[in-house]
Amino acid sequence: MIKRNTTLEIAQLLEEFPAVGVLGPRQVGKTTLAQELADTISPQPVYLDLESPRDRAKLSEPEAYFELHQHQLIILDEIQRIPELFSILRGVIDRRRRQGQKTGQFLILGSASLDLLKQSSESLAGRIAYRELSGFNV
Repeated sequence: MIKRNTTLEIAQLLEEFPAVGVLGPRQVGKTTLAQELADTISPQPVYLDLESPRDRAKLSEPEAYFELHQHQLIILDEIQRIPELFSILRGVIDRRRRQGQKTGQFLILGSASLDLLKQSSESLAGRIAYRELSGFNV
């Protein structure tokens, strides 16, 4: 596998922001990038594919689930499938900030970039950094 420069950039953004959003069209490599990054992080991140009914069911009580995994990076793939998560993430991030956990909490992957950007920019303003993934960059 060819490593992308973007992997390092995402890792650096996670050290600066509570959430990082990776946006781009389907099949561009967002999930692969997240999995590659996850292999370098300890403790092992939690990965949820929100197109999977099983993974969506884990978020039946999202705040409780996020609390259970508060010391792990949580990767939310295809987040546009559950847009109501954005306001919940805002509350979780703010609560964790007050407890001293300021960075590296959520990696958000989404295909519907314009819709996703609009939803999250309103709810997560000042809490998220974005990186658009297009085509292939090495």
